[in-house]
Amino acid sequence: MEAAVAKWGVVVVAAGRGTRMGTAESKQYLLLRDKPILVHTLERFQAMDDIAEVALIVGRQDVDRCREFVTEYGLHKVKQVSAGGSERQHSVHLGLAALSDSVNWVMVHDGVRPFVTEHAVRSCMHKALQTEAAVLAVPVKDTIKQVNETGAITATPDRRSLWAIQTPQAFRRSLLQQALDQAAADQFLGTDDAMAVERLGVTVSVAEGDYTNIKITTPEDLPYAEFLLASRERERGSKS
Repeated sequence: MEAAVAKWGVVVVAAGRGTRMGTAESKQYLLLRDKPILVHTLERFQAMDDIAEVALIVGRQDVDRCREFVTEYGLHKVKQVSAGGSERQHSVHLGLAALSDSVNWVMVHDGVRPFVTEHAVRSCMHKALQTEAAVLAVPVKDTIKQVNETGAITATPDRRSLWAIQTPQAFRRSLLQQALDQAAADQFLGTDDAMAVERLGVTVSVAEGDYTNIKITTPEDLPYAEFLLASRERERGSKS
């Protein structure tokens, strides 16, 4: 019954400069098959009937060109393009405020994760509708070591309990709003949105995603991104 009354919005966060890419242009605007990475990401949510609207949060200097992208690529679900804050968490807070009041469920997604699949997004949405808070994640493949400041290994966590967290992360809107308000009051900054919700004592569930849902962050990611895009295009061609 909850799913029948759910109205979903998405906050796409793309306000970072991304110094690890080593380019003058911010990573979200680098071209992937003649189209900015950010546009590929927005097109994923544009194509989903489940999504009512998108709030896009970018750097202040990029607001105008992103508004032009919205028009050029027909991204009519992007209802608001706004300047972000000094930290990602602040940008998410601004993105929530930019969504229509009628949106009661929300996902937060990285602008540089263009390869999230429709199936994975819906899995995250479904899990959130069951539990109020969910994140996409994949089991860690490698052995992980905890290391101290001198470079010495101090612990080896059980790999079976470790998951690499991705986006989107999905929440009842009122819950995420409460969590971010409390984090702001406490001057707490988390590395993802789930951390703010966890601080309220709320359990956040995991929906298993795909290893191909990469975050394009460094130059080494770009050739793999091109490979993934070509693979997806071949798959679509074989089905048509």
